[in-house]
Amino acid sequence: MLEAFLPILGFMIGTVASMVGVGGGIFIVPLLTLFYEFSPPLAVGTSLATIIFTSSASTVNYSRQRRIYYRIGLVLAMATVPGSYLGAHITSIIDEQLLGLIFGAFLLFIALRMIFKLDLHSKKNSDEKKTNTNPTANSEGSLLKSRRHVLLGSTLSFFGGLSSGLLGIGGGSLLVPIMVLAMNMPIHITVATSMFTMIFTSGSGVMKHFSLGNIDFGYAVLIALGTIFGAQLGAYASKRISSRNLRRIFGAILIIVGTRMILKYA
Repeated sequence: MLEAFLPILGFMIGTVASMVGVGGGIFIVPLLTLFYEFSPPLAVGTSLATIIFTSSASTVNYSRQRRIYYRIGLVLAMATVPGSYLGAHITSIIDEQLLGLIFGAFLLFIALRMIFKLDLHSKKNSDEKKTNTNPTANSEGSLLKSRRHVLLGSTLSFFGGLSSGLLGIGGGSLLVPIMVLAMNMPIHITVATSMFTMIFTSGSGVMKHFSLGNIDFGYAVLIALGTIFGAQLGAYASKRISSRNLRRIFGAILIIVGTRMILKYA
């Protein structure tokens, strides 16, 4: 009976996820484990399968808005894909409690860092807003020319992929801060590029989880029926929110997720 609510819940999850550039796994995994009695590995694998639909639907909308840096997304995907595969592989051998505490604390750190950045760099946020309204190929090209930023972003993105395969969260929770803080990308461009990159990241994790039998495709499809449409609404709403407020929303979500993980594994 509770399965009938999955498309509705998926719609709400897809809206928020697409708006802030995450896959939605931060909501899907606890939803499946707490209300549908999924084991953690099964919830993680099913969540990743759902995220493929969410990220693909969001990418279509963001592509129409011309807000995706495809080359940067592909460069980062080269790091997230092996990380996601490895994360899926070690789901059954790592200390779940220790990982949960470390990851929860890390999310809180990133959230506070992004929110604190708001108050120190209000002028930069204003500049980002101007850049976001007229993204150009040259702006992406200039970012790619910075080897330090690309190397740092790629290295950190591996851990974003690792968290994706291990925790079923799509990787956007780390990819967005990585692109904003390590690569100095505008937040609106970052959100869109994150959704594009997650197609490859979640796909890699799904392949491994499928071989482990950790996916319930029936539940994944029911959730995806809602996330696909919610992703369109989220992508539309995202462009109407200022860079400053979008950072605040993302930071608030990370605080909620980080706190939830710490309480769960403490």
